[in-house]
Amino acid sequence: MASVLTVDQRRDFLRRGFSRRSFGRIATVLTAGATLPFYNERALAQLSMVKNMPADAVKINANENPMGPSPEAADAIYNSVKKGGRYMYEETYTLAEAMAEVEGLKSSYDPHESMVEIFAGSSAPLHQAVLAFCSKERPFVKADPGYEAGERAAKFIGAKTVNVPLRKGTWDHDVKAMLAAAPNAGLFYICNPNNPTGTLTNRADIEYLVANKPAGSVVMIDEAYIHISPSAVPCSDMVAAGKDVIILRTFSKLYGMAGLRAGAAFARPDLLRKITPYSAGAMPITSMVGATVSVRSKNLVPERRKAIGDIREDTFSWLAARSVEFIPSESNCFMMNAKRPGAEFYKAMAAQNVYIGRVWPVWPNWVRVTVGSKDDMAKFKSAFAKVYNA
Repeated sequence: MASVLTVDQRRDFLRRGFSRRSFGRIATVLTAGATLPFYNERALAQLSMVKNMPADAVKINANENPMGPSPEAADAIYNSVKKGGRYMYEETYTLAEAMAEVEGLKSSYDPHESMVEIFAGSSAPLHQAVLAFCSKERPFVKADPGYEAGERAAKFIGAKTVNVPLRKGTWDHDVKAMLAAAPNAGLFYICNPNNPTGTLTNRADIEYLVANKPAGSVVMIDEAYIHISPSAVPCSDMVAAGKDVIILRTFSKLYGMAGLRAGAAFARPDLLRKITPYSAGAMPITSMVGATVSVRSKNLVPERRKAIGDIREDTFSWLAARSVEFIPSESNCFMMNAKRPGAEFYKAMAAQNVYIGRVWPVWPNWVRVTVGSKDDMAKFKSAFAKVYNA
């Protein structure tokens, strides 16, 4: 156990109200070389995974990017496979340095200095931050509807999840309500743009939350969809300024690498050192080299942002012309009112070979739809016209 949780970490667990049995449970799982139950995303993937989906189905249910990796990234990935017999740890640090250069942050081999930590996607650092900063007395606070993954980590350690409704009309995070709902929170989670609504929380509100949060708590800003939005303002400069924030990034969305698994967390070195002990292992070189090439591309982000945006706005115009209620999004997904139980509408669309996204319990008649390719959305429109008023 001592090789997994340090003396200081065990003391921190006890200070936060955990029993020795609780941190022993986590240490036992990690010592065994296994992942914590919520690390492999299988449980959450069940919400988007469809067994035996037809090969010609329209798959607009999981916020994936059908464009896949850029041609340059795909070439780099292919060439890296030939070197797959080596660990090639240096590729992970090369990616960290490339991201740090773009964001104006410090990257270093020394964990006491680096502000960038690489992960296989961005779910792991979200889970690990919940473990590090939440407890039975310090809840996890998020928007509703919002991305659910962090709730699983909170449940595992017995921490409460506080769901705060999005602000009606603007559908952004109500940061003052979040502060009021949990004045002793351990972690405030802001997904910006939000999943599933694709709506933005403005920079001033995030700054207010960071300035007024309780002492000892951390604000996590999940910027998984930041590159797709034409107007979102990144918050990585807050990390450079030494604020109590952790920024999440992923290569699963705009960069088209969902199946390859690459992501990162930006934070002060002391905050990163609190979350990194809960996982271990080398990153796959395929995703590392593909992500590095993607970060260094000058035109990839603006070109793909425009391509996704054009298809999204065309879809919105089509829905608006038919008086369909939807929430304007700046992401590659949006929420629309099915005017009947969302699960029923999902089944009706699936019968047309179009697989849309899931339903959030707080909005039972609304469904999430991913913005797919131009052909995907043409087939979505055709299926929608058949089943919406049926």
